[in-house]
Amino acid sequence: MAVDYAVIVVYLAGMLAMGWWGMRRAKSKSEFLVAGRRLGPAMYSGTIAAIVLGGASTIGGVGLGYQYGLSGAWMVFTIGLGLLALSVFFSARIARLKVYTVSEMLDLRYGGRAGIISGVVMWAYTLMLAVTSTIAYATIFDVLFDVNRTVAIVLGGTIVVAYSTLGGMWSITLTDMVQFVVKTIGLLLLLLPIAVVKAGGFSEMKAQLPTEYFDPLGIGGETIFTYVLIYTFGMLIGQDIWQRVFTARSDTTARWGGTVAGTYCLVYAIAGAVIGTAAKVMYPDLASADSAFATIVKDELPVGVRGLVLAAALAAVMSTSSGALIACATVANNDIWSRLRGVVGRGAGGAGDEPQDEVKGNRAFTLIMGVAVILIAIALNDVVEALTVAYNLLVGGLLVPIIGGLLWRRGTAAGALSAVCVGGVAVVGLMWHYGILANQPIYYGLLASLVVYVVVSLATPPTDAEVLAAWRERLAGNPARPAFEDGTLAPDPAEPTDVLNRRTG
Repeated sequence: MAVDYAVIVVYLAGMLAMGWWGMRRAKSKSEFLVAGRRLGPAMYSGTIAAIVLGGASTIGGVGLGYQYGLSGAWMVFTIGLGLLALSVFFSARIARLKVYTVSEMLDLRYGGRAGIISGVVMWAYTLMLAVTSTIAYATIFDVLFDVNRTVAIVLGGTIVVAYSTLGGMWSITLTDMVQFVVKTIGLLLLLLPIAVVKAGGFSEMKAQLPTEYFDPLGIGGETIFTYVLIYTFGMLIGQDIWQRVFTARSDTTARWGGTVAGTYCLVYAIAGAVIGTAAKVMYPDLASADSAFATIVKDELPVGVRGLVLAAALAAVMSTSSGALIACATVANNDIWSRLRGVVGRGAGGAGDEPQDEVKGNRAFTLIMGVAVILIAIALNDVVEALTVAYNLLVGGLLVPIIGGLLWRRGTAAGALSAVCVGGVAVVGLMWHYGILANQPIYYGLLASLVVYVVVSLATPPTDAEVLAAWRERLAGNPARPAFEDGTLAPDPAEPTDVLNRRTG
């Protein structure tokens, strides 16, 4: 294993080096949180593909292939569909808003009264996403170094927290690009063909396994529908995904770069399912489907290649973990802590770069949230339940007001707040009644949120015309007209003095 260890150590050292390099670039809030909004198509595509394809997509995707065959691709496939939908229909508008968080978008759209509640929901989601990604280190480091779970989590988590805290989004972007390349080589170009060959080829796989392993819908229609609700819609509204959209240097980059990344996710989904199906042929009696990835890597790959593929799995986990961590810290600082302290005022819409002390504050929150993530990951055992709670809260509470705000002019702040509260409470109550892993909570919670949003919006006065005007200005990509926290437009230097005085008081 010496060669494999060397590959992993070089990889981890490179991650820390890029964190140090990113620290030299992150001189403003914009640089630290959204890489200065300067990523071109290549870097944008790589980094957004890296954030969505984490440990669940890699280790979990292979495990689903082991359990269900080719239809096990549906979980990751719906993630790719969500990224495609976000990129084609919404990313250009999101990028033009020039905000930092989803809650800031809600404030702009509805008039400054929806942010803190939605921020708490989004913070809980990003925290649990970071925790579950961090727990996945244990599987990989156990194969590599035969260390116990706690040591594995601390080791992997410390590296991610270190480079994320040092350089923020610049460090994460650079590491994500490396992780994207490593995942592509390790999973698609090496493990996939080797696994198929070791299993005897597709003809032998079909001969050895039941026919349902090759049925595209074998996992079940209800399961596929639930994946669409949770993962496809979750891709549309998650802070971790939006924060990557904010890094695009133009709306064209966001649209086409995201489309390329979404297509890559579809290929990745199929590859994971095929690898899992091949593992079922070679190891038909594994105690856990999730151990299929580690088993096939440990037993079937040659020295050196094994280290690279394990580095690929580690890359997948780290990319999701670091993206969720900075999203969690951004929401905690900008949407919750700043509002509670009462320091969010004019300019909360995201205009302009803040001085160095803003970088220090966001860096401190990244470190604090990182330590919290490591501690929770050590204490938490059931990853699937934690992730299910996070996605149910996200989709049940925030999908309707976010998509409604983008698509329906008549939606109001009262309707949005009611939808967040009713959807979130309904999801929690239904999970308590039916069980955390049941499908009914997300079905009924999402329906309740939609009904309340429409009814309350129609029953309350329309959103103020000036708030909507500010919203349209931002959607049009007018950087010269930042908005105040209440959604009203900041003064335009080109306006006549008498008009400006009347509007600003």
